Amino acid sequence: MRASAARLMNSPVRLADLEFPRAHGLIHRTRLAFIHLDNLLAWGKRDRDGRVDGYIAAYLPDECLLLFFRNGEAVNAASLHTTGRQVITITDALNRMRLEAERGELAYWTAPMEQLAWMYHSCAAPAQPHWMNAADPGTLFSKLQQEKATGVLELIADGRVSYVRLEQGRYAGAGYFCDKPDGMSVPHYLESLFRAGESGEPPALSAATFPAVADLPRQAPDALINTYRQLYWRIVDQVEKEFPGEALRRARRIAAGLADTHRAITLLSVPRDADTPEAVVRPEELSSALTDWSLQLLEGVEVMMPGTAPEILREATREHRYVLESAGFYGRLPWRVKW
Repeated sequence: MRASAARLMNSPVRLADLEFPRAHGLIHRTRLAFIHLDNLLAWGKRDRDGRVDGYIAAYLPDECLLLFFRNGEAVNAASLHTTGRQVITITDALNRMRLEAERGELAYWTAPMEQLAWMYHSCAAPAQPHWMNAADPGTLFSKLQQEKATGVLELIADGRVSYVRLEQGRYAGAGYFCDKPDGMSVPHYLESLFRAGESGEPPALSAATFPAVADLPRQAPDALINTYRQLYWRIVDQVEKEFPGEALRRARRIAAGLADTHRAITLLSVPRDADTPEAVVRPEELSSALTDWSLQLLEGVEVMMPGTAPEILREATREHRYVLESAGFYGRLPWRVKW
């Protein structure tokens, strides 16, 4: 199968050539058509050998998808493509893989959690590109020292991706390197990345820096988003019983007022007959948005009918009370709900 010639934005690096640091190979690069994605995802949940930290790299005609795993469970996803990088939903990533199963390839590798966090944030955070000259690599590192750059340097040479931790423009003693031979020092390895290949051509290089963040966030799955959507509308329905014709208007007004503060409220307030739009949110963002919206909505109810708010919450959230309790929802509201 011919590899795609699509290139990473603002670089000569081909997306099909990207290789990331790794520890152990669970699935070496193979055609997507040979992989049963549902079974692969289920394996990490049911089999002890599959409960690992790692990533899937899927090579599609116009992008490279990354699916991140914590203890064998997919927790986030990102895309590197010809027009940039971005975090995407896990569902969207899997759908794209299925659509390009005949032309795509996939590899599954284990990796340390810190590296996974850096890979994720290289797509989530605004990365600052740096110009590089293969004939004089010292100019890049001199510039980083002059700028006293602090964070992570992503260095790509002919598709091999390495991550170097910087502190005030200098190597901070931490990093993850693709195909670095055991025993080779970091300076010698970095120097080797700038050497010409067997053909004599200089390597295709790319460099960028971004903040060093050690956390790999977990995005909310579709099932959890839909649960919170149901709770939103059940609360509206209960308020409607007390104030016919007023609940929907007030709910919309409060949701609109919270949109700038809580991005997730725009997902929860989507009309119930509409599909949930694709969006990346964290579970805690859903809980926080529902809490602040419920507080404002029910405070107005309490002014007119004291003691009504706990009754509305009990009836509207009974079926999902344990989800809300684990998220701390009830503890952030001023009313005590008796079950």
